[in-house]
Amino acid sequence: MKALFTYIAPTLALLLLGSNSVYAVNCQTLVTKAPQNVEIKTTMMGRDKDVRSPYCLVSGVMSQRMGVGSKFYSIQFELRLPNFWQGRFAYQFNGGNDGEVKPALGAVTGLTGPQYAINQGFAVVSSNGGHDALANSEAGLASPVMFGHDPEARRDYGYSAVEKLNPVARMLVESYYESPIKHSYGLGQSNGGRMAMVAATRFPTMFDGLLVGYPGFNLPKAALQHAWDVQALHRVNDDISQALSQRDLDFFSNKMLEQCDTLDGISDDMIFAADACQKVFEPKALVCKSDFDRDCLPLNKIGALMRMHMGPHNSKNQALYTSWPYDAGIRSQNWRMWKIESPISAWSNKPVSVVMGGASLAHIFTTPYTNVSGDVYALENYLLKFDFNKDAPKIYATNSQFKESAMSIMTPPDAAKPRLTQFKQHGGKMIIFHGNSDPVFSVQDTMRWYDFLDFMLEGRAPEFVRLYRVPGMPHGQGGPSADQFDTLQPLIAWVEHRTAPQSIVAATRTENPDITARMAGLTRPLCPYPSYAKYRQGSLQKASSFQCVISK
Repeated sequence: MKALFTYIAPTLALLLLGSNSVYAVNCQTLVTKAPQNVEIKTTMMGRDKDVRSPYCLVSGVMSQRMGVGSKFYSIQFELRLPNFWQGRFAYQFNGGNDGEVKPALGAVTGLTGPQYAINQGFAVVSSNGGHDALANSEAGLASPVMFGHDPEARRDYGYSAVEKLNPVARMLVESYYESPIKHSYGLGQSNGGRMAMVAATRFPTMFDGLLVGYPGFNLPKAALQHAWDVQALHRVNDDISQALSQRDLDFFSNKMLEQCDTLDGISDDMIFAADACQKVFEPKALVCKSDFDRDCLPLNKIGALMRMHMGPHNSKNQALYTSWPYDAGIRSQNWRMWKIESPISAWSNKPVSVVMGGASLAHIFTTPYTNVSGDVYALENYLLKFDFNKDAPKIYATNSQFKESAMSIMTPPDAAKPRLTQFKQHGGKMIIFHGNSDPVFSVQDTMRWYDFLDFMLEGRAPEFVRLYRVPGMPHGQGGPSADQFDTLQPLIAWVEHRTAPQSIVAATRTENPDITARMAGLTRPLCPYPSYAKYRQGSLQKASSFQCVISK
């Protein structure tokens, strides 16, 4: 009897202590269950400002190797396993150039903290994409992109890191909870949105649901825009930060609103009838006709803005990327930071397009790479001298070292004529959202991709893919926009209950410095493309006063 009591006492103690103790033991023993050549450390964490449930934090490293130039590479990752698990797993695709393990929270643009994936019962993994952004500090501002000199590191960044890490993360999740994953999701925006779209084609059965924010799915093509912008602005002023003042952009935005704001039936400083606006807004009408005109802009400034919105072309007038819509968010801090000037003194206040954009185009997105040094003036000079006839084709080029082009590595293989046949057959669902004022990846590229998908599927794209445009929103939150919205919950409902999403309610944020006084407290419906929100009747403040209609 004593022996029996000795046997059951620890079990009873665990039951009395509750499931938290079970998770603590599982977290501790998970280290022994890591696959071969995968090293992990685990720590049981309490709830904190971001995570509303205690969780097991897994820090890991795998795929360690010596690469080109005897540089060390590895996939570092973080996996968070919450006590409040609902059978869901999310792969968090990171933005930018990767190189850093971001907190695995499932935090997507538009969501508030309680709406993060981890707080919706997801186990969440994130990684550094296969390289360390700080590994080449001697390269200065080019340090985060030096991995582009290594073919395998380029491929890991493009898609392979996900291919390698996903099965490892899934195994750890199922070992920890001693239960199979019920639903698998991929979440990301910007470069992470690109990765989600790549996954839909390359790994069509890997995820049941994909949440795609402002995707750079034509990443190398979009990088050509950085050179195009810098050259257009340089024609106005040798110091591009002085080419277009904030006052210039405010004026341009306000004139646009005068013509386009009420096309959706109401004046609220946002342009929901975006397609109609492109037809009526005429930038040339804003050019000063004499030295005495005040309500206007000089020809060279309007010319620069028109050229930037046209998108990059070669001397044969062939489009190398895509055009950009005119939208009121051009006056936002975010748009200016990317295109004109940043508040970063270490960059001599050069815009993100010069520093990150120029470095990426030189070292990652072209073959052979151009070994531009990591100082702002060298990067800007590289963009100023970029030849759209000779240099632009390098995004498609290969050589003896790089047997795959940047375009083939970075973009979905079927980007030009998407069908997503296997993803659809698997039952996969995808929600995409994109700001109309995005200065980095044009919403028109995403619209064109969706149009082709719908054409290829004879009008059946909405059965598994929905696209939502966000008027006024730049690259992420900000701009004169209703930029707080939950796209994750509609995706969960679509995947798990087959409830297709309709309009999604978006709200303005009081802490957003770009909204006007009359935008405070507004809610608006984000409508599935190609429809937009048109005022019907009722309170001007409420989304319920609008209906989704299609442009005629």
